[in-house]
Amino acid sequence: MAAPVPLRSDFDAEALRGLAVGLRDPAQTRRLLALSVIAAGGLRSEAAKIGGVGLQTVRDWVVAFNADGPDGLIDGKPPGARPRLNANQRDVLKARVDHGPTPAAHGVVRWRLCDLAQILSEDHGVSVSEQTLSRVLRAMGVDRRRRMTLSKTDVIHYGT
Repeated sequence: MAAPVPLRSDFDAEALRGLAVGLRDPAQTRRLLALSVIAAGGLRSEAAKIGGVGLQTVRDWVVAFNADGPDGLIDGKPPGARPRLNANQRDVLKARVDHGPTPAAHGVVRWRLCDLAQILSEDHGVSVSEQTLSRVLRAMGVDRRRRMTLSKTDVIHYGT
């Protein structure tokens, strides 16, 4: 059996309990109290019982505490889903929207979300919902009504 990871020595059991008292995060408090058992010379299995977790999780807490101190025991924000479009596909989409459609080739005079979603599916094999595509375009600064950003020098001509 491997030796347990030692707990950093700049915090003793009393200091860990003192930190746990003033915290508002219950998960961090529970973890600090479990680590205070280890700092007092108790068994890791006792710390696991106090924390309500297994030995591996206690080991992970010790590693996080050793690396970042008490802040290492705060739950981080989960990373979320991977973006549907990578940077290259976003650049291609931005260029296509900036250039605008060719009515003879594309059959439309301005891009609709369904048109752009179909192009992404055909050209890149990426299935993107219209809602996701709208969010991506908004993040790129594309006007939702025009599906392209007009500069101040562009002139819009309406039918005469």
